[in-house]
Amino acid sequence: MFDLGWTELLVIGIVALIVVGPKDLPGMFQAAGRFVGKARGMAREFSRAMNEAADQSGVSDLQKTFKAAADPMKTAMNEVRKTTGDVARDLDRAVRPPLDPEKQAMADAAREKAAEAGTPVPTAETNAAKGSEDKA
Repeated sequence: MFDLGWTELLVIGIVALIVVGPKDLPGMFQAAGRFVGKARGMAREFSRAMNEAADQSGVSDLQKTFKAAADPMKTAMNEVRKTTGDVARDLDRAVRPPLDPEKQAMADAAREKAAEAGTPVPTAETNAAKGSEDKA
């Protein structure tokens, strides 16, 4: 905060030793330490109160919006990823021919049995979702 180096601290210590004297120097440093501790505690409490007020007033939502506006390339790439995922899923559905009614009934029955047992049977949609999650 004040950006004091070792040489500045050494000069301050020597001046304090000369002005205050060696007898009262430990008491002065103890009082200064208490003062600095109280000041830090007050600053921490003030910062915490300001953060809580900002959270309650919705400033964090505005901050997210500003960050998104400040980095349009990232926002655009997220939209591209979302769109390509949707297109890939639609293409996967379009390429795969639908099951005949008998096989569809068997697949539905297997899914129902698996749901009863508590273990989901992977479907084309869940496989596509897993594939897009792996790529992200």
